[in-house]
Amino acid sequence: MSGTETDITVRQLIGGMVDSTSGETIPVVDPATGDRVGVVPKGSTDDVDRAVALAVEAFPIWSGCSAHERAAVLHRLADLIDSHGDELARLESIDQGKPFSLARDLEIPRAAANLRFFADAVRQTQSEFFDLGTQGLNYTLRRPRGVAACISPWNLPLYLMTWKFAPALATGNTVVAKPSEVTPLTAHHVAELAVEAGLPPGVLNIVHGVGDIVGRRLVEHPKTPTITFTGGTGTGAAIASVAAPMFKRTSLELGGKNAIVVCEDADLEAAMPVIVRACFQNSGQICTCGSRILVHRERLKGFMSRFLESVAALKVGDPLDPETDLGPLVSESHRATVESAIARAVSEGGTLAHGGGRPGALPDRVQGGFFLEPTVLMGLDQGSDTNQHEIFGPVVTVQGFDHHGEAVARANATRYGLACSLWTRDLERAHRMAARIDAGMIWVNSWMLRDLRTPFGGMKDSGVGREGGEDALRFFTEPRSVTIAHRG
Repeated sequence: MSGTETDITVRQLIGGMVDSTSGETIPVVDPATGDRVGVVPKGSTDDVDRAVALAVEAFPIWSGCSAHERAAVLHRLADLIDSHGDELARLESIDQGKPFSLARDLEIPRAAANLRFFADAVRQTQSEFFDLGTQGLNYTLRRPRGVAACISPWNLPLYLMTWKFAPALATGNTVVAKPSEVTPLTAHHVAELAVEAGLPPGVLNIVHGVGDIVGRRLVEHPKTPTITFTGGTGTGAAIASVAAPMFKRTSLELGGKNAIVVCEDADLEAAMPVIVRACFQNSGQICTCGSRILVHRERLKGFMSRFLESVAALKVGDPLDPETDLGPLVSESHRATVESAIARAVSEGGTLAHGGGRPGALPDRVQGGFFLEPTVLMGLDQGSDTNQHEIFGPVVTVQGFDHHGEAVARANATRYGLACSLWTRDLERAHRMAARIDAGMIWVNSWMLRDLRTPFGGMKDSGVGREGGEDALRFFTEPRSVTIAHRG
């Protein structure tokens, strides 16, 4: 990587580390300070076309490698990510604003784990076989589909980029990846590590730039039959409108308005630290964060007392400080969007139980950062705009409910269906409610308890398809049913 931590020049990975043909750049801003720390290329359609052409050329070579050969390269890349873990975590913190400790202890290790998991999984895949008796036999071949377009968001930059390209590469596809132009630093560093790991030129390409140019061209390109995207619901709908007439396979992991349901028998002592983390980790900028807490009225007073005390104890500050719980929002414009949402909530009759503004006392280094207090709102009904629209920030509403059917109805009363966290000691109730909640992922007495073998994704406006485990391996491969007739 060229430059220092305050003068970083990001480059494209297109067969090797190269500059963009556009010659234009976009500033990379540290959200904790508001200062420019480098530049990222404003990639062109020519960049995309070159990357896709190289990926098409590399596909027969990479897909022709054995699963063991591909897995070995992915393991080498995972080892390099581990050995550069602190450096990557610092870049992720400078780039996105998340606490360094969160990046170092969770997100960068998870990026390496994604690579290892799919490298190992592809070496253990099995084919379906059916004995047709005297007529013959049938088996299924699964072959890689070609060039995969992997478009990842700014909130968990390296974590989610590897979540996409790891299964694509493991199954023998080649990849053109587009990270968010807002958070390009770890993608650039991993591109350099991918070259060092021995990925053949053209197998993994990373093209930086804005969605309207680079993302659009990737989706429209006739040689990208597979598209995986994580981001906003509106962008997902636009991708689907282009991809569907071209008969492309798409996986769209989109927005959420996730409920946390606290029943009357919930263990609040055990639940509280998890619920606070579920609402405010990464300043609420995670698609699975809880943004609506539904509490049985018998426990509402006690819950609010504990919850507000815990929220007040959260430290907002310099993400490089190990004591910091919440860093800044990712950009000045995103903070303004979240502040507008808070103002709208108050105009709808919401009461600020905590926060709602910018923190008053911050260290000198981060005085110019894009910080916001963790915010708790009460007094809003389920039909309010605040309880219907994704805010994607450190903002949560609290509502009471009288019976479990009402809680399920409220949990389901949005256009989204991504995740839900359910708290109860009654196992029968947990099974019953989980079966009725319209969400792709339901955590009982937990949040984000993840195993990479399980499907990840949502329903309704939260997306189409699933990532993870067998679902990912199937998504990136094309089944061929082969039937052999017995003769004689």
